[in-house]
Amino acid sequence: MPAKRSGLFVISLLGALSVVSPFAIDMYLPAFPDLAAGFGVPSTTIALTLSSYFIGLALGQVVYGPLLDRFGRKPPLVVGLSLFVAASVGCAFAPDVRTLIGLRFVQGLGGCVAQVASVAMVRDFFPRGQAARVLSRLFLFIAVSPLLAPTVGTLVIRVGGWPAAFLALAVVVTGILALVLALLPEGHKPDPDISLRPGPILAEYWAILRHPRFHTYAGAGAFSFAGLFTFVAGSPVLFMDGFGVDGVTYSLIFAALAGGFIAASQVNVVLLRRWSSEPLFLRFLSAQVVFGAVLLAGTWAGWLGLAGTLAVLSGFLCCVGVTNPNASALAIAPFSKNAGSASALLGFFQLGTGAVISTAIGAATPDDRVPIVAVFGVTAAVGLMILSAGRKWAEASPVAEDPGPGPARDPDASGETGVVTEEHCCQSGSP
Repeated sequence: MPAKRSGLFVISLLGALSVVSPFAIDMYLPAFPDLAAGFGVPSTTIALTLSSYFIGLALGQVVYGPLLDRFGRKPPLVVGLSLFVAASVGCAFAPDVRTLIGLRFVQGLGGCVAQVASVAMVRDFFPRGQAARVLSRLFLFIAVSPLLAPTVGTLVIRVGGWPAAFLALAVVVTGILALVLALLPEGHKPDPDISLRPGPILAEYWAILRHPRFHTYAGAGAFSFAGLFTFVAGSPVLFMDGFGVDGVTYSLIFAALAGGFIAASQVNVVLLRRWSSEPLFLRFLSAQVVFGAVLLAGTWAGWLGLAGTLAVLSGFLCCVGVTNPNASALAIAPFSKNAGSASALLGFFQLGTGAVISTAIGAATPDDRVPIVAVFGVTAAVGLMILSAGRKWAEASPVAEDPGPGPARDPDASGETGVVTEEHCCQSGSP
């Protein structure tokens, strides 16, 4: 029987799953001008290939959630990531922009299983009290992706053109899938009691949605997180069109701003040693609103140049680095048996909100930055209003107890390949 896996080992493999969509989103961003020229459309139309990916990513959440609870984590991963690989190859040979937009939707539909499964397996493998810390570790992988993906994409695109970026994605994800299937323990035994009929599935989602903790923190977190989607979809237009930077400079800017994610997500781990997730989420969401308002006012008045925009946007995105893992941990805390469905609905909230909002970038003009930066302030403000309205009831509602020994924690009893107990996690270096 394979040895039990350490916390660091499991976090690393879950991190590999977590970067599937960030790479699919970020790796081809430097190719926006080439895609626009090749298809004869403005760069704002190319931004719709991001929005369609986000929409597929959001819709797939509600499909994979029940499948991950019913069949275990690995079978849906095989199906979803195989679909992602096939769509990536199709994107490389797309004959026109409409086909590319459609295939990006399919790519997102397949790739979303990696994100849902990785969040659900945090609940499988780790005690509830460590969820925010582990999610911050996963967010480190996600945050590193923008540092690497545009740079790697630039190099790949220079060698093989923009189609090579999609072919490279297919190869990398095939490798990640092979590693996960061979080395990652199954975190959840198949549960035949989970129904796949539409009625029970909708009833399950409705029960999750009605929980005060879930709809408060998932809703507020989704609008906070939407600022990140606006940045990803709008940054090529904002910097390459608005400020006239070239592809290499844009990649460096993107990487520098992503450094804020890395720092903030890891500072969050330290902050959680002193404060709980609830006050951290409130404080940093409030700060995010302030940064969004300054960004909008400064852009509208014309006194924020490139340097000023970078400084304020960095502060805004650093706040997201703290709000996102805390909001996610707070939202899924009430759930254990149906963690997959809760994770899926959480992802649907986050990604669906971001996808819808990011489509507004397509309506902007390349020489007008105000509509893009306005979205930053508005989304953060809406998130704070949702949190203010529901916080009292959310904090008064109960959370689920950590499950006792079971398939995800006692492999010798269940026949599975490995577990992560709190002791193993701490031995691996998690605080």
